[in-house]
Amino acid sequence: MSTVTTTKHAPAPAAPAPATVASGEGRIGLRANLRHIGALVRRNALQIKQDPESMFDVLFMPIIFTLLFVFVFGGAISGKGQQEAYVNYVVPGLMAMMGMNIAMGVGTGVNDDFKKGVMDRFRSMPIARSSVLIAKIVVELGRMMVAIAILLTVGFMLGLSIKTSVFDLLLSIGLSAVFGASLMWIFILLGLTMKTAQAVQGMAMLVLMPLQFGSSIFAPPSTMPGWLQTFTDYNPLSNLADAARGLINGGAVAHPVTVTLIWSIAITAVTMPLAVRKFRQKT
Repeated sequence: MSTVTTTKHAPAPAAPAPATVASGEGRIGLRANLRHIGALVRRNALQIKQDPESMFDVLFMPIIFTLLFVFVFGGAISGKGQQEAYVNYVVPGLMAMMGMNIAMGVGTGVNDDFKKGVMDRFRSMPIARSSVLIAKIVVELGRMMVAIAILLTVGFMLGLSIKTSVFDLLLSIGLSAVFGASLMWIFILLGLTMKTAQAVQGMAMLVLMPLQFGSSIFAPPSTMPGWLQTFTDYNPLSNLADAARGLINGGAVAHPVTVTLIWSIAITAVTMPLAVRKFRQKT
């Protein structure tokens, strides 16, 4: 007589849920969000400490640009032997230029981080997606402050004088930082959209060149053709340069400051949500 042995099979384990990127940003409180931003800022700052060569552009760009424009173009624009007068004209304008050049590096850096898989690791963490990008901007603003400090130091050595007050000088630096931060969102969006860092850099140069040289940064618009003066009048870099110039040298500042703030708010309001959305969806 044969017996049939029955064995009880353990139920098969449930299939693991597919890994998804945490998306509950709405459940992350302000305090936690600030803590995440702080941690990411420290991480980015440590990267700079480990790679000090990444600060070369910030350290040398203000020196080279100031000496180049003062001694090469200063005599032609202000007259021979009048370079000191040109220093007071061009240095406030170069403050606007510093923010745009540093913003370009943000886009290439974000693109490179995606290539290395760094951003994928961040997106797998239960943190607000915006905190990753905001931390990037905070660190770049710190780099921008270093560049402006060096720019002003060189300017003072060449004869720059503050004809208003230290408070007005700080206001001009703050205004440059606000506008620079808005530009960084544009280049972050470019970095998330373009396929390579070289493409980001090439596109950035196409934007930078006409905006920088078609502005009042280096020369008064009155010396330009009529059609270029019209472009210069609507160029946000011209308004920032004029605002910084008025705050440092004295003069009317209400209009250029207002226009610069409007540009900054508008650019941020449009590009920040697009950049955060692209950051979530980028594959």
